[in-house]
Amino acid sequence: QVQLVESGGGLVQAGDSLRLSCAASRRTFSSDAMGWFRQAPGKEREFVAAISWNGGKISYTDSVKGRFTISRDNAKNTVYLRMNSLKPEDAAVYYCAASPLDISDRFDRYDYWGQGTQVTVSS
Repeated sequence: QVQLVESGGGLVQAGDSLRLSCAASRRTFSSDAMGWFRQAPGKEREFVAAISWNGGKISYTDSVKGRFTISRDNAKNTVYLRMNSLKPEDAAVYYCAASPLDISDRFDRYDYWGQGTQVTVSS
């Protein structure tokens, strides 16, 4: 099985930055596409960003383009989400997910999920 553990969430003010990390339990992490999703209270789960196994393909949802950066370090079995210029509407529980297939903005294409990390942005 693959286990994913997110960390790095917290309480910040609008305009601040935060970096989320997601550590995978297996060496085979390097062959998986990785994605970040978020879910705010009362809202549907939303795609945020994804990165292919070799980092050659990256995708972002429009609302975070230019502010968020996804990256991965396969040697450390870790994927990151750097979030700059945070806005109140970015507040949500952020989840990382793994897929043996190509990157996707659909949550049902991902097989494994972390427990989530809370990001709160005050204005």
